[in-house]
Amino acid sequence: MELAELLGIKPGVTALIGGGGKTTAMYRLARELRGTVICCTSARILPPSHLPVLAGDSRAAVRQALAAAGRVCLGVPAPEGKLGPPALDLAALPALADYVLVEADGSRGLPVKAHLPHEPVIPDCAGQTILLVGASGFGRPIREAVHRPERYCALSGAAPGERVTPQNLAAALTAEGLGDRVFVNQADTAAALDLAGELAALLPWPVYAGSLQGGKWTCLSSCGGAGISPPA
Repeated sequence: MELAELLGIKPGVTALIGGGGKTTAMYRLARELRGTVICCTSARILPPSHLPVLAGDSRAAVRQALAAAGRVCLGVPAPEGKLGPPALDLAALPALADYVLVEADGSRGLPVKAHLPHEPVIPDCAGQTILLVGASGFGRPIREAVHRPERYCALSGAAPGERVTPQNLAAALTAEGLGDRVFVNQADTAAALDLAGELAALLPWPVYAGSLQGGKWTCLSSCGGAGISPPA
């Protein structure tokens, strides 16, 4: 089963938030989805090497690129070689493509993210939001594995020197109440999948886990009993 099918990605706008693989997930979904796809961000992302990138605000140019390639990344150049939000308003994008994938968060490369009140920047037009967590954060000190560790501790009741566990992570995610479903990335060992399963048992949303790099994933709770997918 492909990732897009497992996660139930529907036409319209899908936002990806959290840590641990948002950009990888976005570009993987863009490859899988049948139809035209726009990738972009409401924060900052590294530009893709495999998609045309448009920085302007021409709807005609976007339509032309989609007609030629089926997928396009929109974004204005930002510091450090990254792309910022597109010049076109995000609300205008669903009229141009079947699917719009938006990386709506930043985590500075860390596997876990806690959010300040103004975060994440989920577009109002988003129909679904996927929250990603990196399993590599389990067992590491909160101050090392979490972007905004002070906020994480305030949400979960843990101390900065404690380690990330399924229990304090579930407390933080539940307190925030963000996302329609959770994907635990970097779960490429039996031990990591066990920890992801502990997390899933504590959350009220559908939870999936696997390895975006390895192309394997599974459903852990409330998602129809889908099984491990072989590499694409």
